[in-house]
Amino acid sequence: MEPVHVAIAALAALLPITNPVGALATFAGLTDGFSHTAVRRQAVMTGLYAFVILTVFAVLGTVVLAGLGIGLPALQIAGGLVVGQSGLGMLNSRASLTADEKSQSATKKDVSFSPMALPLVAGPGAIGVVIALVARHPGAGGRAGVVAATAVLAAAVALLLRYGTPLVDRLGPTGVGALTRVIGFLTLAIGVELVTHGVLATR
Repeated sequence: MEPVHVAIAALAALLPITNPVGALATFAGLTDGFSHTAVRRQAVMTGLYAFVILTVFAVLGTVVLAGLGIGLPALQIAGGLVVGQSGLGMLNSRASLTADEKSQSATKKDVSFSPMALPLVAGPGAIGVVIALVARHPGAGGRAGVVAATAVLAAAVALLLRYGTPLVDRLGPTGVGALTRVIGFLTLAIGVELVTHGVLATR
């Protein structure tokens, strides 16, 4: 498969899992009271950190798997379960952060790396999908396509966080919740697909 096709497939898989709309709602809450300059910087740094995290796993993920003796089917099944759980959480409007994480984040002046980039945007589900995509499309072209997709995703997240905060106020909790549920359904479907691929590959 050509790098462009891999990039498109990777972007289509990563967008629901990273849930930029849900990340925007959380970002708006965590940066409430920040100056406009600080909010812009946090948005850019969140995108940059997410890109670095996902790229590292795109480049080194298969090496780690080989070192641990973990095969692609096992990764797909485990990643599918994590992604599916994340999708169910969105459908049930479960909080993306625990009470302790929210309490700690409320006192932080920099929320770009944690909790925004990790675990909200580049969480276990996104990392698992990136590694699975690279393993499914070996070679420099496939790896380049996945990295390109992470770059586009990171840029989109940074732009959304920087300019989309007023969107949260317009949509309100009901609108954000509705979009999150739609994204959650798509995420759950991706999780089921990953598990199915993993199970079929073991036969």
